[in-house]
Amino acid sequence: MRAWWAHIPEHLNPDIFRFGSFQVRYYGLMYLFAFLTVYGLILYRLKHENLDYSKELIQTYFIWAILSVLIGGRLGYVVFYDWAYYSAHPLQIFLPFEFSGGFRYTGISGMSFHGGLIGVIAGTLWFCKKYKVNFWRFTDFLSSAIPLGYTFGRIGNFINGELYGRVTTVPWGMHFPLDPTHRLRHPSQLYEALFEGIFLFCVLWSLRKKKTFDGFLFSLYIIGYGTVRFVIEFFRQPDPQLGFVLGPFTMGQVLCAGMIGAGFCLLFYRRHCSGQSS
Repeated sequence: MRAWWAHIPEHLNPDIFRFGSFQVRYYGLMYLFAFLTVYGLILYRLKHENLDYSKELIQTYFIWAILSVLIGGRLGYVVFYDWAYYSAHPLQIFLPFEFSGGFRYTGISGMSFHGGLIGVIAGTLWFCKKYKVNFWRFTDFLSSAIPLGYTFGRIGNFINGELYGRVTTVPWGMHFPLDPTHRLRHPSQLYEALFEGIFLFCVLWSLRKKKTFDGFLFSLYIIGYGTVRFVIEFFRQPDPQLGFVLGPFTMGQVLCAGMIGAGFCLLFYRRHCSGQSS
């Protein structure tokens, strides 16, 4: 049983189908599942709770959010994780083709959570201003549902065999086909699916009806994700093009540290604003 478990990633095919150099991957399907899951949870809240948002408003917002996540996630990866390469190959930031040595479809690989977060926050600010929606109340509403979507994204990483963990001797370690050393490693994608996704979702969903100040759940989401991701990064193999960027810490941990600090600042700021207005 242990041997079977350890070699699961080697038996997973990341392609749904392939036609020449063109392929459709499960990773993209996982993104679709993620958005549909969050959308379904939000519609559930609209149906069963007394919330002042229309279904049409939410549908419009999701168009904004999806574009913001994809653009922000892609640009975040380029800037935070591989600027040296993409500054020399700018067309590959958004163009899924390679022209050197002939025409070849490559797809777009590389998304940054932190870039996606910055993108969706910027898009939400713009959306709320345009449609005259209270930003803090709206982000609290969204924060209770969003983490469950991360579960699917991390499962997509697992199927791709990417973002695997550091070398380990734990009995639940796995061999990943993209690992050139073929050593036993932490299945860090599954850790992230469990804790960034399911665990954080359960915490925020259970607090969604708690009477607090506007911005409380959003602040808690920022702090919670940053903390969970910071810890799990100790089990995740650093990105090969970066390695460790600040002593024993990875780029993900540096960004999460900023995220945690920003979350606490936001929490105290919103609590102070709430105290002044009460």
